[in-house]
Amino acid sequence: MPEVELPKTDELEEMRGKAFTRRVALTTAIFAVLLAVTSLGGNNATKEMLLAQQQSSDQWAFYQSKVVREHLYRIQKMRIETDLLERKEAMKPGVREQYESMLKKMNDEEARYGKEKKEIEKDAKDLERERDINRSKDLYFDFAEVLLQIAIVMASISILAVSRPLFYFSITVASIGTILTLNGYLLLFQIPFVH
Repeated sequence: MPEVELPKTDELEEMRGKAFTRRVALTTAIFAVLLAVTSLGGNNATKEMLLAQQQSSDQWAFYQSKVVREHLYRIQKMRIETDLLERKEAMKPGVREQYESMLKKMNDEEARYGKEKKEIEKDAKDLERERDINRSKDLYFDFAEVLLQIAIVMASISILAVSRPLFYFSITVASIGTILTLNGYLLLFQIPFVH
């Protein structure tokens, strides 16, 4: 019968340690990829939030200019109405027609600016909603980044300490970070104390 050489316990322990190290290193690399994806989402959410805020501010400034123009036409209309009431009988027919024509134009312009103002207000509020959504997303990405960084550190420590509990802890923390990353992209749920 041929002789079978059994590996020594030290060699088995070393091989098992190398397998653990490889597994943790691979897992840590996955954590790093998740962190990169999370960081990308967070950066995009921040950019979109800032852009929506700027566009919303621009729309509100445009809205304000429309309001000013609307009020100028309203004041002008009131002056013409007052002039017509005061001097209608004493005006020549051609002058009265000119005043009435100007009054109609002032009414039309006031109505046009009022309508445009409402459209601009709707756009500005839509941009504010977009800003708020991206602000919510950014918060989840921030928490996810922190948790994934902690997971990477804990996994690295588990390699040095050859500690399975630390490795499992890093997996747990990374799992929570991954869920928060998904929520950052999809906004599936809200954490009440965060908002």
